[in-house]
Amino acid sequence: MLVPAMADLVITSPANQRLKDLVALRRRRARECSGTTLLEGLEETTLALDAGVVPRALFHCPELMLDPHAGAALVERARRTGAEIVELGRTAFEKVAYREGPDGILARVPLPGHALADVELPEGALVVLCEGVEKPGNLGAVLRTADAAGVALVIAADPVTDWGNPNVIRSSKGTVFSVPVASASTDEAWAWLTERGVAVVATTPDTHVDHTDADLTGPVAVAVGSEKYGLSEAALARAQYRVRIPMVGQANSLNVATSAAIVVYEAVRQRRAG
Repeated sequence: MLVPAMADLVITSPANQRLKDLVALRRRRARECSGTTLLEGLEETTLALDAGVVPRALFHCPELMLDPHAGAALVERARRTGAEIVELGRTAFEKVAYREGPDGILARVPLPGHALADVELPEGALVVLCEGVEKPGNLGAVLRTADAAGVALVIAADPVTDWGNPNVIRSSKGTVFSVPVASASTDEAWAWLTERGVAVVATTPDTHVDHTDADLTGPVAVAVGSEKYGLSEAALARAQYRVRIPMVGQANSLNVATSAAIVVYEAVRQRRAG
């Protein structure tokens, strides 16, 4: 005898405990304790599934779906991974959504990130090292550049925020799941890169070497620092090369994500030219 499939759970009350647990994932401690985070949006969730992420649960609200056909297809795709499927009423979904104009898709997924010891770099790898970057939006923007440029790894050194921060995920458009990411202390990151023969190229205005004059064709890590102070003195002292981005305006620095993008794409240009 065939056993009928279990119906999806439906939640309409915003006071439901399951929803309170989801809202709690906006806090870092809750994410670290549960090993999960929130992933919102049709495009972002699709990219994560493409990268092999298996959601613990997928929450959907048909009323809010901007593209009902694509939304329904994603729900079925998540169901095939073994994810729990939960339908939310509009009020319930808006309680757990963390961005304006939600499109009716929200997933609870494992935290992104690898231990450095588990990462295998390809030959001639291009790496980005972010030391002490504070703003989730900047980390997310760095990840979008890394995904587009084929960066092998992004390391958060002495991180202020975590890769599972929903705002990192949102600003990365989900690429935090398609680009290998890791967190470590600055000491650990430098030791790991040195052991693998990866030269660190530090971005700083305190040098006369333009980023276009440095050889970025080998295994290199482009290092950027915090929004306010840039790279630490310890990081600058350890770097094999220091480069600057020429500027002729009144401001003395660029946004950290912009700086990373400029130098990373110079490395891409040199590699293609070679």
